[in-house]
Amino acid sequence: MNEFDDIRPYYDAEVPDVLARLAASREFIDTLMSIKYPLMGRLAPWLMRPLIARVLRQSFAKIHCVRDFQEAVGTSMGNLLKKIDCHLTVSGLDKLDPNTAYLFISNHRDIAMDPAFVNFVRYRNGHDTVRIAIGDNLMTKDFASDLMRVNKSFIVKRSVEGRREKLDALLQLSRYIRFSLVDELASVWIAQREGRAKDGIDKTEKALLKMLSLSKTKEQSFADAIRELKVVPVAISYELDPLDAAKGRELYAKQTAGVYQKEEHEDLLSIYHGIVGRKGAVHVAFGEPLEQGIDTPEEMAEMVDCQIIGNYRLHPTNIIAYQQLEGDRPELAAWKAGMDCDWQKKIQAFDERINAMPEAHRSIVLNMYANPVRSKLRLGLS
Repeated sequence: MNEFDDIRPYYDAEVPDVLARLAASREFIDTLMSIKYPLMGRLAPWLMRPLIARVLRQSFAKIHCVRDFQEAVGTSMGNLLKKIDCHLTVSGLDKLDPNTAYLFISNHRDIAMDPAFVNFVRYRNGHDTVRIAIGDNLMTKDFASDLMRVNKSFIVKRSVEGRREKLDALLQLSRYIRFSLVDELASVWIAQREGRAKDGIDKTEKALLKMLSLSKTKEQSFADAIRELKVVPVAISYELDPLDAAKGRELYAKQTAGVYQKEEHEDLLSIYHGIVGRKGAVHVAFGEPLEQGIDTPEEMAEMVDCQIIGNYRLHPTNIIAYQQLEGDRPELAAWKAGMDCDWQKKIQAFDERINAMPEAHRSIVLNMYANPVRSKLRLGLS
């Protein structure tokens, strides 16, 4: 057994068996049914199960390797973006070598769509897709693990217990990321922190950067080990967060009760609604590779944060939320001047969105949208 077999993505030769397993998985079929056809699933599950299984078998019959799977995903994603009227833009990618493997450290707002957008813009511009770091908390179901690992995802073991076991898991993860980048020349995507930034504040966890250095040789300094990974910060910004109301509900529960209890399949539902929900404009900004000033995890975290916040493209929703909470600022005028839109329509639509939420949650969601503006102002960016 290879030392990475329990966390790595699936190989091409494994794809047909994985897809056959998915098409035959009653749990996978029932989950699809509960999400897409809840009424029919309750009234006539005996009718829906074989129909869904047949559609899966027909779709999977055309897929023989990972690239086939990702091309099918790419086609579906392109059609979806048109359907939900999502305007996707990208910057910085033209400055990166398509033949070089990079470690993309990204801010994290959506479970599935953050790496999906990175992959989509890379694929569309002739770059190879990335391997994606996914926490095992999202792989509690076998079918979820199969779906993600066939799409070039690898597992981050967050659920392990015991000090020794956690260290072993971190070392294995660090070694796999370095092996992917240095030995297999495969780019990797990883979030800058564990879990999504539900409050809209993008900040890199220093523990993540320390993990990356665990696999360095004894002779390497922290800076040398990190430079070898060719780290590129990535900032992803959404005009609308399809899960803003859900995040507001969760943050309110934590503020008032100290805890939020997830419902069954909530993570899978979040993934689904994050994929199909309206996002408005989305921008993916690739930064510059980190080469200098990365002597310590603290210095590196500051550099990653500076690029992510600096490259983060503000949307009208961010400006509107900030002005409603804080009033006007001179810096806002320049940002607004660069946004070609009907501000009255934007304000009206955003107000309707916020007012549809419970009153107690509204300030939380407004702050979620306003925090990227605050982050830029704190750094003195314009």
